[in-house]
Amino acid sequence: MKKLFIFILLSVLLCGCQPKMNLFPDGTDPLLEQTLQGEGPDKVLVITVAGTISDEGKRGLFGTEPSIVQEVSSRLKLAEKDVSIKALVIKINSPGGTVTASDILYNEIMLFKEKTGAKVVVSMMDIAASGGYYISLPADTIMAHPTTLTGSIGVIFIRPKIDGLMDKIGISVEVSKSGRNKDMGFPFKPDTVEQKQIIDEIIKNYANRFQALVKKHRSISDKKLQKIFTAQVFSAEGAKKAGLIDNLGYLTDAVEKACELAGIPKNSKVIAYKRKSYPNDTLYNSASSKVFNPALINIDTGNLLPPSAGFHYLWMPAVH
Repeated sequence: MKKLFIFILLSVLLCGCQPKMNLFPDGTDPLLEQTLQGEGPDKVLVITVAGTISDEGKRGLFGTEPSIVQEVSSRLKLAEKDVSIKALVIKINSPGGTVTASDILYNEIMLFKEKTGAKVVVSMMDIAASGGYYISLPADTIMAHPTTLTGSIGVIFIRPKIDGLMDKIGISVEVSKSGRNKDMGFPFKPDTVEQKQIIDEIIKNYANRFQALVKKHRSISDKKLQKIFTAQVFSAEGAKKAGLIDNLGYLTDAVEKACELAGIPKNSKVIAYKRKSYPNDTLYNSASSKVFNPALINIDTGNLLPPSAGFHYLWMPAVH
C-alpha cells in the first residue's frame, strides 16, 4: 500500500496533473460535532483560536487552510442552531492580528452571546496578546494559564521602508499622483511630516477603540489603565493584578467554570466542531483543515516574513 501511494504521488508530480485528492479534509468539508468528554443533554463548545488572526487563508507545502476568521465564525454560526449548547470556551493562543480581523471576531462572539444567551469563558494558552486579548473581551470570565503572556493593548502600523537602500544603489521610483498624500506609506520614499501626522491619527483612532472596549468590559482603575495602555505585555500573575484577567487555571478549569456559569452539571458534554475524527481526542487538540494537492506545491512564506503592511493589533515578538 505504501509503495502504491508513493508511485501515485511521483506520477502526479511528474505529469503535472492536478486531480483533487481529498486525503485530508479542507474548508469545504462539513464541520462535524465531536464529543471530547462528559455526557448528558447540555453541551459546552470548545473553539480554538491559534496563530495570527487574519481573514486570509494559509498555504503550506501540500495544502491550504481556511482563515482563522472563517474557521471561528463558521463554528459560531453552527453553534447558534444548537439550543443544547449552554456555554462556549474559547482556547486562545495568538499574538493578535490585523485590526479588522480581530474586530470581526470580537463582533462575532458578541453576536453569539446575544443570540444564544450562552456563557463564554476564555482560556489563554502561551500567548493571548493584542488582538488575542481583543477577542477575549466579550467573555464572562477570562482565565489564563499560569505561564500565559497577555496584554499588548495597542496598535502597530507595519510597512517596509527601503528609500535609503534605493539612494545607495542609485535607483529611484517615479510616482505620478492625483493628491499629495496618495503615496502615503510608499516604501520607496520617506513620509512627509503631514503624512506622519495622518498615520499617527489613524493609529490613535484604532488605539482609542481598543482602549474603549477594555474600559467597557473590564473594571480597571485609571491608575492601572495608564500602565496597561503603554501596550506592555504581562505575565499571567501581572495580568490578574492589573485586572486584565479574572483567574489563573488550566483548560479543564475553564470548562468547569463555563459549566458553573451556565448552571449545568460539571460533567456535561464537551464538544468541538471538526472536519475529521481523531483517535483519543482531547480538549487540547486543535482542529485542522487542510487540502492535499501534491501537484501544486505552495510554500507559505508568511512564517518567514514580517506581517503584511497595514494596521495590526499585534505583539510582534510572538509572530511565527
